[in-house]
Amino acid sequence: IEMTETSLTLEFTGGSEFLVGNQKIHQVSIAGEELTIRSVLLWLKETLLKNCDRIDLLLEGEAVRPGVLVLVNDTDWELLDEERTLLKNGDRVTFISTLHGG
Repeated sequence: IEMTETSLTLEFTGGSEFLVGNQKIHQVSIAGEELTIRSVLLWLKETLLKNCDRIDLLLEGEAVRPGVLVLVNDTDWELLDEERTLLKNGDRVTFISTLHGG
């Protein structure tokens, strides 16, 4: 079985970038047959967020925390298939935190 890799741009804004080394844009390749947002979240948790102690600001369990907007190529994932949205080579997934401390 040949593993395919999907090249994505992951973008973190609205404060979520501090969870991933203050780097807004990450070019990544993720292995897997049918890559969904859910697969990306699991990959994020195991890879980019591995040493992060505030992972709860982005993820709640294996889901995106309420208050974090997810866009796929500038389209709100709620208009797509949310975490079941299929991704293809070159897609951009943006995480925008709308949570602000007071």
